[in-house]
Amino acid sequence: MPLMMEEGINVDDLFGEPNSLELGLSPAPATKGLAQCLDEMRLLGCRQKISWSRLGCVAYISPDGTRVSVRHLQCRPSDGKWGLSDEYPLPPVTEAHNGNQLVHLSCNETGSELAVVDCLGRVSIYSISMALNSITGQRQASFDSSDDSNQIVGMMWLNTSRSVHAFHQATKVSGRWTYSPFRRRPIGPFHPANKGTLICVTRAGQIRLIYQNPDSKWAELPAELKNTGYSDRLLTHASMVATQAGILIATYSVCQKICLYRVQINWNPPQWDPTQAKHPNQFPIPSFRILHCKIDMPSPVFNVNRGPDEQVAQSLPFPNTIYSLTRLDVMPGQVDGPQGSTSSPWILAVFSKPLHATPEYADQQGPPSVIARWHLESGNQALHPKFDEVASKKNNVQAKSKMELRRLEDIHCHRHIISVDLIEHGTAIAITHDDSSISFYDTRGMTLFNGMDDGSTVTCLSQAGYQYPMETPGVAICFSPNSCAAVSLDSEGQTQLRLMEHSFGAAQGLYDENKFSSAVAALTLAFSRGCGADLNTDDILMVALRQLSSENQATFITEVFRALPVNCNFTTDQEKLMTHPYITKCLSLQAALGYNGRLKRRSIPALVPWAVIQLRHAAVLFAFFFQSNKGSPHEAHDPEILRMILGNAKWTLDFSHWVLSEVFDLADEFESVFNDQEAFTQKLKSTTSIPLLTLLSSMSRAFLRFICRGLRGVHAGFATTNPATLSGDSKIYYIEICKTLESSPVRIDVYEKFLAGVDSAVKHAYQGAGFGDAERPGPEKELLVNARIPPVLVSAVATLLRHTVPALKAEINRKDILLNDYSWLGFGADTRTVAYRRQRDVDIMKKIPLRLESVGRCGRVIAPQRRRRCVRCCEVTGDTTLPRSLPYFKMLVKSSLLRTCPCGGMWMLEMETGAGNGNGNGNGSVTMSENAST
Repeated sequence: MPLMMEEGINVDDLFGEPNSLELGLSPAPATKGLAQCLDEMRLLGCRQKISWSRLGCVAYISPDGTRVSVRHLQCRPSDGKWGLSDEYPLPPVTEAHNGNQLVHLSCNETGSELAVVDCLGRVSIYSISMALNSITGQRQASFDSSDDSNQIVGMMWLNTSRSVHAFHQATKVSGRWTYSPFRRRPIGPFHPANKGTLICVTRAGQIRLIYQNPDSKWAELPAELKNTGYSDRLLTHASMVATQAGILIATYSVCQKICLYRVQINWNPPQWDPTQAKHPNQFPIPSFRILHCKIDMPSPVFNVNRGPDEQVAQSLPFPNTIYSLTRLDVMPGQVDGPQGSTSSPWILAVFSKPLHATPEYADQQGPPSVIARWHLESGNQALHPKFDEVASKKNNVQAKSKMELRRLEDIHCHRHIISVDLIEHGTAIAITHDDSSISFYDTRGMTLFNGMDDGSTVTCLSQAGYQYPMETPGVAICFSPNSCAAVSLDSEGQTQLRLMEHSFGAAQGLYDENKFSSAVAALTLAFSRGCGADLNTDDILMVALRQLSSENQATFITEVFRALPVNCNFTTDQEKLMTHPYITKCLSLQAALGYNGRLKRRSIPALVPWAVIQLRHAAVLFAFFFQSNKGSPHEAHDPEILRMILGNAKWTLDFSHWVLSEVFDLADEFESVFNDQEAFTQKLKSTTSIPLLTLLSSMSRAFLRFICRGLRGVHAGFATTNPATLSGDSKIYYIEICKTLESSPVRIDVYEKFLAGVDSAVKHAYQGAGFGDAERPGPEKELLVNARIPPVLVSAVATLLRHTVPALKAEINRKDILLNDYSWLGFGADTRTVAYRRQRDVDIMKKIPLRLESVGRCGRVIAPQRRRRCVRCCEVTGDTTLPRSLPYFKMLVKSSLLRTCPCGGMWMLEMETGAGNGNGNGNGSVTMSENAST
């Protein structure tokens, strides 16, 4: 039988056109819902259907456009694995918009407020008050009229007047990474009372300022944008950015015109004093000043007749072009670094052709999407030379500056663009395509990040080689606060979590050390930026857990402590501990990396920071109570505050007794090797005692000292209070607190004496080794990060066990502390502690065991208990509604416990079918309207 090739059959006839690699295969099927997505992007510029709040809440619109649901990242209590939570619907949004189609979501700068827009341009606003899946209505959509001309084509929240710590980049110097922190000042305009403020542009060319007054009521200021013709009022897209000279607005009309406006917002009075009389006539009133800057007719986005090196000759759009604008963004100028210089804003526009364009027609050829760019330049207006001949009474008259638009080179994309996002604090632009691929560009010159251009300088994650792997395509996407994660939304409303990954230059199982080092530096830079801007950093935690081994996680933690920077040495300057902004964030990250589920003990390096977090919570609480008791005793004696003081007093006393008991046991255990230095050192290396590590660390020891001082202050304050002046629960809690402090088996002054002995032993160990203030942070970090006793402190341990502990035996009844039950503290690895955790939960804020559910004969829960659970550490609290008393509310706000756990993680509202069952799946129903009405 002859072969096919011997017959001279043309292979191209079988597989496609000559010189083609398509091989006659049909094109890949389009993403479901892509055609509708492109059509919506063409018709309306304000159509963001999914948004990731900086607090960590992911809100998205359902496929039918009538509902909004939320999800968030969370750690699973059963095994410590991270993922996306269940879906929580928000019924108040549906009720507020009466079933109208919802088209846009937008979170404010801090992430605490969410604006929802429907197809009629009506805006409702909600606040995330107590938990990520709980909202409180602030502004109703019924305030706005129902008119198609009110459709919103552009929206922006005004910034809040607060400066944040920023980090420019990471640079490797002499083999070590150095980070460049600086203070980033906010860009106005601002609300004088720092309240929520929205600026919107409607389809009819109207600008609306929606703002909240100091009395929490909302008001609005409308104005007309200046237009050159009636048809220009029909807008399809608008974008805004705040600059030092005011808000820059770019609009795009049905006539294919791009217009620029400079808008200034003035407030009268410009400052707000909250102490003045709260009368509506005294509230700040805004006014607009609108300057029309420039009109531009975009040149063709694609010339079908030009070659790759030819320039576009036409100045107007093709009359038959099928390209339409689907995205318009005004990109802010980038801060160059600590010097504070800022580049000029620029405009980015995406033009797309329909999904099913016919390639046979010349005007329908070309790439699916084209990115057009304009650079904004300021220049002096040029006057005709004849004006120089006119005599003027004024000397040195300067012409006013004008704004020019300079068209930059277009970027052709061979896939449809579904999203353009400014990420990583403005250092990168993420372009998401219809096949789920994401490309990252430098914001300054739109150069594509390819992984590792410079191994000694890191500016962002994508520049250091982090990428998103290909996933199932979607029609909408949003990025996490630090851009380490993304959630895509398909046409059926299904969400998919995507995490950044890094190969670390791996080849045949080996790492590239330079790429790995840059990757850790980029992750450290992202975490530092997130901490400086008070962003939720759970996305960074997830990447570290999935990408880094335990050893590499310690390297990452060490970099974080050095970048922020956290000294770790508080042997002398201890007062900074109470006000340091980053200590809790670093400790929380370290504790979360070693969490393996609620029924398992944390890793040893994670237990030490977890203990410090608990001690800091109590120290801050006692300090707050002591100050309030001196200034406002009636507020300090609020029953909810006294209940929290009682629980934390019991917890801290038990913790201190547990530490003493463990140290006494260690003294007995090491007694046989006291006279053998080598044997003592070897035995110490194999010992992992959390109480010993807690005592040796200057940070936790300082918090223990603050707690003793606070407990003495609490006891002294009660000594001057007459119980007869208290009533109800306040009197009960007051008596119980006094009884707890007075019946303690170890007096507070004795424990302070013990801490002083540890201080002295550590101080002499450092001095004996010649360690000054510059050398002490090293061993202190070794204690805190790696949970290892450094060699320099071995002599301190010997002094502690041989001299300090025996000197206390006469003042302490060891039997009392030995027989006490410490299982509720949660630090032990014994069966008693595990059994307690399996049966009971302890309120992480109030340190009070939560009540057990009552179970009927059929095994059904009769009285389920609603709780809030921390999405990071998985601890719970029984507070599920806003505080009813003002003093307790003020205390929670001042101590940052209203929305966040003491570890810094966010709360989620849940209802479980049994306390302490450990499933933690979060499948319980949540009635949002009930919580919203509180």
